Order: sequence, then structure tokens, then C-alpha cells
Amino acid sequence: MSMTIKEIAKLAGVSQATVSKIINNYDDVGAKTKERVLAIMKEHGYRPSYAAQSLAKKVTRVIGVIYAGKINANFNHPFFVEVVSAFKKAMGLEGYDLLFFSNEQFHQEDEDYLARCQHYRVDGCIVIGGEEVEPSVYDVDKSDIPCIGVDIRLSGPKSAYIMTDNLQIGTLAAEQFYMNGSRRLGFIGGGSASHISNERLEGFQQTARSYRLEMRKEWTVQGDFFEESGFEAMKELLQNDELPNAVFAVSDLMAIGAMRAVKESERVRIEEMAVIGCDDIIAARHVEPPLTTVRQDKEKIGRMAAYMLNDMIHGRIEGTGVKLDPELIVRSSCGSKRRYVT
Repeated sequence: MSMTIKEIAKLAGVSQATVSKIINNYDDVGAKTKERVLAIMKEHGYRPSYAAQSLAKKVTRVIGVIYAGKINANFNHPFFVEVVSAFKKAMGLEGYDLLFFSNEQFHQEDEDYLARCQHYRVDGCIVIGGEEVEPSVYDVDKSDIPCIGVDIRLSGPKSAYIMTDNLQIGTLAAEQFYMNGSRRLGFIGGGSASHISNERLEGFQQTARSYRLEMRKEWTVQGDFFEESGFEAMKELLQNDELPNAVFAVSDLMAIGAMRAVKESERVRIEEMAVIGCDDIIAARHVEPPLTTVRQDKEKIGRMAAYMLNDMIHGRIEGTGVKLDPELIVRSSCGSKRRYVT
């Protein structure tokens, strides 16, 4: 039978209140008393109630997870899966559990993330950015609940965000096409309303202009970050009378779909169409040809999000925005050998 606080207090010759203070790390208990009580607890295998500790400290050790907007409604994009996995592991080591909020009532009047955060008394929230974000997300951002955004800019009094530098992602893709000898560039975006996609396009276009690379309006098409949309976008692009000889897709899944469309096309061979994706998901290295991509450090994003949120919860840092550098990973779909394609 497990011991109680009352029994521990009796053995140590102290009050139950003193034992409770020691369990909850209060600093107004003498060192010798604390040492004696902890020794008795260890000797008898006493483990304090997790719930009791949380109640005493007015914390729940629970972090709310909000997948904001339509694009992330199914929780199944590999980029975010890896980010949240790293976040979960880092927060778990700090003693937190995760509570996933449903957004099945997308854009409904009763979709109230703030009320649910308050109901479950979460200590903080991570918000995973998507498109057409529910207005209630920003109610949480403006509240006194510490929040960390991934791929969404939060600016509330206790909020911060982290993302990869999306302008630089576009720049790296365009520079690699230039180094590869490609001169006519196409683009497959994640939707005209996506700020992530638009920033990558901006960096891509700026760099293309600086190297005098050709980009036409009809060579820019939109998808939704997933494979099937990349397939359909490339099919649409291939209907043009004149074609680009290189295409940058803003996600690896869309790039993989785009390469599949090229393989099925009778207009162009896959060897004649350079393709670059973004994210460096596991599948990128296993498709044929292996996909050149701009890598986002998903592990680092997840861990940094956890560290920043934990520090905000404990008042060690204030809200800020952090942008991480991407890395170009060159594979066969757009190799590094310079070649001029006419």
C-alpha cells in the first residue's frame, strides 16, 4: 500500500503542509528538513500525486495543439508530422502532455479555441499555420496564454513564432536552376492565399530576374501543398504551347506529383525537365529521379518551438519571431552540373 502525505509527515516529525511545500519545491523550507523528508520519501518509495502537484502550482502541464486552417485539417502533411513529433518529444522531456484541438467545425460560429484553452486550463499552445485560418486562433494569440506559432506569425502579448526563411527558400531554388543551366522557369505554388507560398515565389522571382531567367505568367500554377495537386498543376502547365525547362514546387509532395505528370506526358521527358521541391521529406530521396529540394530543419523547428514556449510559460523570454536558414539538397532531379537547356 502506498503511503500518504500524512504518514510521511508523521515519520519526519513535520506538518503535512511542510511535506506539501517540499513536494512542490517551495523555497521556504530549511535544507536539513527538506533533506530528511526527501530521504524518507525515497526510503518508502513514495511518489507524489502528479495531479496534486499541478493543482498546487496552478498548472496543468498540458499544451494545446491547434492545427489552424484548412490545409492542416487532416494532420497528415509529412513536414508538420515531423515538426510536431520533435515538439512533442522536447515538451515531454519537460513534463508536458499535448492536447489536440479539433477544427472539424471549421469557420463555424461556435469554433472557439480560446474558450476551450481556458476550459482545459492549458499552460500554453502551439499553433500550426495553414490557410484560411479561423479567426478564433487570433483570440488565443491576443490572450495571456503563451503561444508559439509554426509557419504563422503571432504577435500577441505572450506569443512568438518560428519558421524557415521563405524568401531564401525561393532564392536557393532559382540559384540552383541558374547553376544547372536552366533558363525558363515554372512555379507550382501552394495557393494564391498562402503567405508561405507567396514568399517563396517572391524570392524565386527576385532571383530569377537578377540572373535574367525567363518566367511567364502562364508558367505559374497553383496547388495545395499535396501530391495530387502537384500532378494536376503540372498537367495544366504542360498544356502551354511553350514550356519551361525547370519547375520549382513549394512542397516536396507537389514536386513528386509534378514529376509523375511529366513521366506520363508525351510532350517532354523527365530528363528534360529539372524539378526542385521544398521540405526534404523522406520520400524525396526515394523517388526516381531522387528529388533536389530545399531542406527545412524540421527537427530543429520542433525543438526550438518547444524550448521557446517553455521559456515563455516560465517568463524567461518575451515573444519574438525567429527565422531559420534553409539548406539546398542537390539530387538527380536537378543536378549541379552546369548545362544549357534551350
